[in-house]
Amino acid sequence: MAELLKGKAVADALTEKNIETVGRLREAGVEPVLAIVRIGENPSDLSYERGALKRAEKTGVTVKQFIYDETIDQESFLNEIEKINDDDSIHGVLIFRPLPKHISDEAVRNTLVPEKDVDGITDGSLAGIFTGSHRGFAPCTARACMEIAAHSGIDFTGKKVAVLGRSLVIGKPVAMMAMEQNATVTTCHSRTGADEMKIICRESDIIIAAMGRAKMVDAEYAGEDQVFLDVGINVDENGNLCGDVDFEAVEPNAAMITPVPGGVGAITTAVLMLQTLEAAQRTVK
Repeated sequence: MAELLKGKAVADALTEKNIETVGRLREAGVEPVLAIVRIGENPSDLSYERGALKRAEKTGVTVKQFIYDETIDQESFLNEIEKINDDDSIHGVLIFRPLPKHISDEAVRNTLVPEKDVDGITDGSLAGIFTGSHRGFAPCTARACMEIAAHSGIDFTGKKVAVLGRSLVIGKPVAMMAMEQNATVTTCHSRTGADEMKIICRESDIIIAAMGRAKMVDAEYAGEDQVFLDVGINVDENGNLCGDVDFEAVEPNAAMITPVPGGVGAITTAVLMLQTLEAAQRTVK
């Protein structure tokens, strides 16, 4: 039976460390502030926002909300982002996406300064991951994968890691982060042959599944004593939430596995606070 890697314990541990960091920042005269920027009333955005607000309250991070009507034009919205960039009291910024179709996602990404980009959406943040300069920040879900691994004592050094998915939100950044921890990484994606992907996964020590395909990773993908970090959030044929990994098929022979729900996703708001505090720390003279 595999060890279950639950996100709550990791989120709680991160929150305790974050609370200590808030105390040190206040002693240095810095009040950490996160800006939440949202256009419209998308239900999924509102759900995540509620979770972020609760985590911020627990942590001691002040949140400023910037809410705009869906009719706001691109120029006006970019001007609002510039104002937030120039506000030295704000250390981190979370911008909910996708944006309305009339607003360019690329323009928004390239307007927000990487130093405040605590959700890892800007080109500058992603470049920092690829170059190892650590300018900006990693996408919260990608870092959540690494945090749950670190909390569970998983050492990437010399390990074979299969990353399933190549998105800028998970696949590409988490592959770079695993490589930075001295793993040998193979990235698979939608154009990778199914048989080849199964072979790669069976020969890997750690599988990070982020393809967005419900229960795709079944027993044919699994070897023995592997670690499965499941980032997928899907709905199965019975209307239940599930991951990219077929938990029942894979768990019996795995060493460690994250559940869905209750795994990687449960850590993201704690990581958001962590990166906001790291941004605040960089401002301390």
